[in-house]
Amino acid sequence: MSAHAVMSTPAAAAGSRLLMSGNEAVARAVWEAGTRVAAAYPGTPSTEILECLAGYPDLYSEWSVNEKVSLEVAFGAAMAGSRSFCAMKHVGLNVASDALMTMTLTGVSGGLVIAVADDVGLSSSQNEQDSRYWGRFAHVPVLEPADSQEAHAMTLAAFELSERFEVPVILRMTTRICHVKGVVRTGERSAHSAAGFSKDVGRWVMVPSAAGRRLPLMFERERRLRAEAEVSPLNFAEPGSDRRIGFVTSGPAYMHVRESFPDAPVFKLGLSFPLPFDSLRRFAAECERVVVVEEVEPLVETELQAQGIDVTGKRILPLSGELSPPVLRPAIARLLGEPVPEDSTAEPLKVFPRPPTMCVACPHLGVYYTLSQLRNVTISGDIGCYTLGFGQPWNALDACISMGASMGMALGLDKGRGDNEKERKIVAVIGDSTFLHMGMQGLLDIVYNRGNVTVLLLDNRAVGMTGGQDNPGSGRDIHGNEAPRVDFVRLVKALGVRDERVHLVNAYELPVLLKTLREETKIPEPSVIITSQPCVLIKDYHALKPYMVIDERCTGCGNCIDVGCPAIHVTRRDRVTKASGREVDLAFVRIESAACTGCGLCLKPCAPDAIVHVDTLSMPIKVVRKNPAPVHNA
Repeated sequence: MSAHAVMSTPAAAAGSRLLMSGNEAVARAVWEAGTRVAAAYPGTPSTEILECLAGYPDLYSEWSVNEKVSLEVAFGAAMAGSRSFCAMKHVGLNVASDALMTMTLTGVSGGLVIAVADDVGLSSSQNEQDSRYWGRFAHVPVLEPADSQEAHAMTLAAFELSERFEVPVILRMTTRICHVKGVVRTGERSAHSAAGFSKDVGRWVMVPSAAGRRLPLMFERERRLRAEAEVSPLNFAEPGSDRRIGFVTSGPAYMHVRESFPDAPVFKLGLSFPLPFDSLRRFAAECERVVVVEEVEPLVETELQAQGIDVTGKRILPLSGELSPPVLRPAIARLLGEPVPEDSTAEPLKVFPRPPTMCVACPHLGVYYTLSQLRNVTISGDIGCYTLGFGQPWNALDACISMGASMGMALGLDKGRGDNEKERKIVAVIGDSTFLHMGMQGLLDIVYNRGNVTVLLLDNRAVGMTGGQDNPGSGRDIHGNEAPRVDFVRLVKALGVRDERVHLVNAYELPVLLKTLREETKIPEPSVIITSQPCVLIKDYHALKPYMVIDERCTGCGNCIDVGCPAIHVTRRDRVTKASGREVDLAFVRIESAACTGCGLCLKPCAPDAIVHVDTLSMPIKVVRKNPAPVHNA
């Protein structure tokens, strides 16, 4: 069942059994909890939570410009006494942490649940951090579901816990929970009226004197939460007949332990912070050895050892990646001194390598093809589809670390360059949503500090990498309704870039793009080139007539391959010797017309005019002329 299928039946009767991913299950539970406000910024693997939730009635939902704003919106609703919710991926909580670290002092009035999706295994992220740390750091409880049904149940439990202790609650998800489907028994939406905002400057205005008075309350709350963890039904021990090793675990790792060692005793942590030390000490006393299986950092292991409880964990288990049965079974066998079992799934299947690439006709293709033609340039990149510009065939991106960092890195590259690099050009590449998320401040810093940086702002009117979600630059809200659309030309000028240094360029017009880039990188002041063409996967994009290659004309120069379009396939490679004695590699190509959308990017580098529209086959070849690249959307 797709996300939209679940969204189309929000009023499913209580007790209905639906096949749901963890993300869909959380969305359903948020609605059932009587939540009034929900906010998020898209980020895999958490994106579908808000996408699904937006289809439910009787609550307000929004795509916020970044995770910090989403948490602040949810917190404001909780101050007003409403139940509220926000979702983000693990790196998003880094952005939101400034707000989190203070609201842990103020507490909340209405229930506030923060779903944080960790990308264990690095399927789509730049790091593999463990969001359970934030529970310790912010002194807020952490709940960890192990499957879709628990994701649903623990979301409901999180709201109840949040209101009872007047504290934000972190629901820690992982990719395995977010995207794997399971059967979920749903309930009805409960009525939850807003209590209203109570004016209390000593609580809500966090000046130092007020914050100091709230600190003891925070520590007292944590003491009560620890007592709650001892009796919470979310934490429980399962007996086992084989007591040689007992396991302490949480989240999807629990499922892996149960599959690998069905006869072993297991202590499952659902409320994993604060830890129930007394219960865990009793559990450990009943086992010969205790192994902590946790993804990914040794948080629980370290805390139990500090309590004098004899456990092991990361000494035998890896510090990264999922702890699946092929990982667990050999590690435990070695610990017990038993033969290491052979597991056919331990070795990954050998398949033909498929490096990530951009979509057919993606407007970023021409940008990176053009950048690859520049010499003596350092390119500072950012987070999005365009991050793929670092790879083949472009090799046109030199650095990328986090959302919005392209701007600050570019300024640092400019200011930190040595005397032998004075002629080197500095280019920053950033997408529209990323620019609005965290890039605007970086551009302002470049302007304010007179940086010699050329910025390429790639406006494709979507949060492309996470599925084409809307943002303030698309002109639509989360429901697809018309919304104010940011004018990027006016915005960058308002940030201080001089009028003559701002250019709006069609991403498919390669000669214009190359000329503009060459000119602007020579100017020793901030400049911005905005490429404005829609993502090929959203409804704003309109495909044109596809192209094909006339075999008789193709000389094998391979220039069109350098554009990087996946619709272009190499059919034959030859090596020939020129009259000068130099050997040249030739690559003859064809265009997959069923995939081609007629963007025209491959026409510009094709010297022999071998690429034509498919409907020109009936015409004499001699009258075929090169067509200009089309404008897809004015």
